[in-house]
Amino acid sequence: MSRDTTLPPHSLPDTLQRIGSIADRTSLPCYLVGGYVRDALMQKGCQDIDIMIIGDPIPFARLIEKELKGKNFVLFERFRTARLEIDHPDTGHLLLEIVGARKESYNPESRKPITEIGSLEDDLSRRDFTVNALAVSLNSHDRGSIIDLFDGYSDLKQKVLRTPLEPEKTFSDDPLRMMRAARFACQLDFHLEPKIEKAMHAMAQRIAIVSKERISQEFLKIMTCPRPSVGLLILHQTGILKVIFPELAAMAGVEQVDGLGHKDTLFHTFQVVDKLAEKSDNLWLRIAALLHDIAKPLTKRFSTSTGWTFHGHEVVGTKLTRKIFRSMRWPHEQLPYVEKMIRLHHRPIPLSKGEITDSAVRRLMFEAGEDLDDLMALCRADVTSKNPGKVRMIMNNFNIVEQKIAEVAEKDLLAKWRPPIDGRDIMQALGLTEGKLVGIIKKQMETAVIEGEIPYDREAALDYVKKAYSMVKKSSGRESGRSK
Repeated sequence: MSRDTTLPPHSLPDTLQRIGSIADRTSLPCYLVGGYVRDALMQKGCQDIDIMIIGDPIPFARLIEKELKGKNFVLFERFRTARLEIDHPDTGHLLLEIVGARKESYNPESRKPITEIGSLEDDLSRRDFTVNALAVSLNSHDRGSIIDLFDGYSDLKQKVLRTPLEPEKTFSDDPLRMMRAARFACQLDFHLEPKIEKAMHAMAQRIAIVSKERISQEFLKIMTCPRPSVGLLILHQTGILKVIFPELAAMAGVEQVDGLGHKDTLFHTFQVVDKLAEKSDNLWLRIAALLHDIAKPLTKRFSTSTGWTFHGHEVVGTKLTRKIFRSMRWPHEQLPYVEKMIRLHHRPIPLSKGEITDSAVRRLMFEAGEDLDDLMALCRADVTSKNPGKVRMIMNNFNIVEQKIAEVAEKDLLAKWRPPIDGRDIMQALGLTEGKLVGIIKKQMETAVIEGEIPYDREAALDYVKKAYSMVKKSSGRESGRSK
């Protein structure tokens, strides 16, 4: 048991020292464990704190709640775990999880552990990676001393992910740990021990026993990393991606016909996601980048005259995205935004060629609405050519489009991103109730604004809908006369 290293003193705030003193009074060995220790040694901040004691954690957690004025106490009796919040002057609050040392066994068909009281070594050995299996004593006689049973401190310095036990055992017990390996690799900028990659490849199918909700959580965490492609590539190379996200895995590979091949859509997509991640933390814009070419495998065709084509992949992609959102249990309220990005991601390029009409620019502005800047960011990230001259030309074209957008927005105030009147205004002006006719007239008015037939002005729009309604009534009167 190594205690050669100590945690930096500033990593043990007064709250943790007071918890150690409570442990001393109750004669309980008490340890700081998990991600907080890892992050403290990497000089990263962390507000989620796991504390493990050798003994009954529930009375101990109640003591902490009472003496440190804890709040939002939650008890998980099955796992002998309690969770509570403690106010902290620097961070606002600390989230504490108090657990008793335990050992775990698993049913092969489930990742839910069967737990029993265990020792310090039992508890640390059940952890996913050695860098997360470090413990720090909070008791006063050796406070701050690091207990390192699996050489995790050395792995931390070498930036390598390794499992405390054999990886097959660790991953068989909880297959979600394979996705955590991919996530930690890109979140911490670590590399995987070769034995881990080999085990992940051999056990890829076992990820299927994990719920879609938990898979989705880990996948989205990967997508929030500085370079999501690191984790995505690990999932692809180990075969896990094919199990959890078959539509994405299907994008890999290049076909050759008559000596002509298309670029590998999956690796292009990984590049797009990384380029976008450099510019934006917007998770759902990153998801749009991940899915922008998702329908290319379904729309791929080869023509002897034009080579490879993917006609209509934007339209098919929006339909496929709905299926993916259901399958991945992603929040439905984010779907319209992602669909919009996919549907429009090819629209700006044609606007840069030849003479750009105001109406064409208005239509793009109108359809993209307040998400226009996100769309342009996606379009720029989509340029992954290795030809510097081609890249410069395309980026210059985007500059032209953005300049035209600015000119049109200034000219007719379309920067407000909504029609000058809405359906309620139309019903009030025409004395109509809600119905199909209101929608038809509203659409005609919007088109007239976009095409420049009327100015972006409330009075002009109201005048237009009154005339349009008059024309509809005249037309229906003529039809009625003919029927007689």
